[in-house]
Amino acid sequence: MSTRVRDRASPPRLLVAASGTGGHVFPALAIAEQLPDWQIEWLGVSDRMEAKLVQERYRLHCVAMSGLQGSPLEKLRALAQLGRSTLQTRQILKSGQFDVVLTTGGYIAAPAILAARALGVPAVLHESNAIPGKVTRALGRWCQRVALGMAETAKYLPGVATQVVGTPVRSEFYSPQPVPADLPIPDGEPFILVMGGSQGARGLNRMVAACAEAWLQSGAWIVHLTGGIEAQAPESGIPQHPRYWRFPFRADVANLLQRADFAISRAGAMSLAELLATGTPALLIPYPFAAEDHQYHNALAFVQCGGGVVMRESEKNLDLLRQTVLTWLAHPQTITQMATNLKAAAHPAAGKAMAHLLQEILQDLAR
Repeated sequence: MSTRVRDRASPPRLLVAASGTGGHVFPALAIAEQLPDWQIEWLGVSDRMEAKLVQERYRLHCVAMSGLQGSPLEKLRALAQLGRSTLQTRQILKSGQFDVVLTTGGYIAAPAILAARALGVPAVLHESNAIPGKVTRALGRWCQRVALGMAETAKYLPGVATQVVGTPVRSEFYSPQPVPADLPIPDGEPFILVMGGSQGARGLNRMVAACAEAWLQSGAWIVHLTGGIEAQAPESGIPQHPRYWRFPFRADVANLLQRADFAISRAGAMSLAELLATGTPALLIPYPFAAEDHQYHNALAFVQCGGGVVMRESEKNLDLLRQTVLTWLAHPQTITQMATNLKAAAHPAAGKAMAHLLQEILQDLAR
């Protein structure tokens, strides 16, 4: 139980700890959308994406955090960093009189959970991946609840109070969005969205570049989101075609996914949640170096919904990639059925479920 005596007349105060990638930051933003009457502040790292996405909406407290990896000396430095960050977070919680801590996992979750535990402030963790991260497995038992994006995750968390809610996505993915005005894609013509990831995905981008000409010849339109790093070092063989557009990043992903017949994508938990929300079938090529191959396991859960296929990143799979997409283009009824399967498996109320869970914990504090 929290050491703070809650003033029922004041708005509830929530510290959100979410940092680094869209897979951590975007679900937290989607949950925050569902708590308009709460006073929300954010815990993050100064040079990560939350500095741009969060600062305009919520007060951002920055600590220095990195993973416990590398050489023994680097691990010692990271442990010292964790100690300092935990003390800083503890002070933030005390001075801000926060009622609850919410985290979406990753490195920043460690000081948030440890500081909350030290002060008796309840913590809620949301884990989107099929295989939970190291912090979730190590510290999940110290949270009041661990909410899950996928049911498969629970088997990795014995003894932890878990609840399957799905992964929250921002509201625009569930409401109709117009086709972007700068992309004159005719109604009824096949459109493929390629999502290489915000940090770039060189292997996926190379595979698509090698196959795209065949898809264009079949009449497809293609928007290829390469990631910022790839935009600065374009690969040879990129198609020069009026129906092919290449961008490092676009903010209107909801619009693009709603218009796309299908996507070719990595298998980060957030990307899969957005594909589910829009009912967009996908050919998934997981990042091969993800920790514990978790993207591949995410992809398997998506495929089990009947929403697409998964293949490994490899030159050996170029023909398989080329032919799979050509088959989908030639048989649109296959795409329609996959879209129907995904809509049945979606979790449109995931954000509301998380908000309800936080409200329940708040009510427990008042008893």
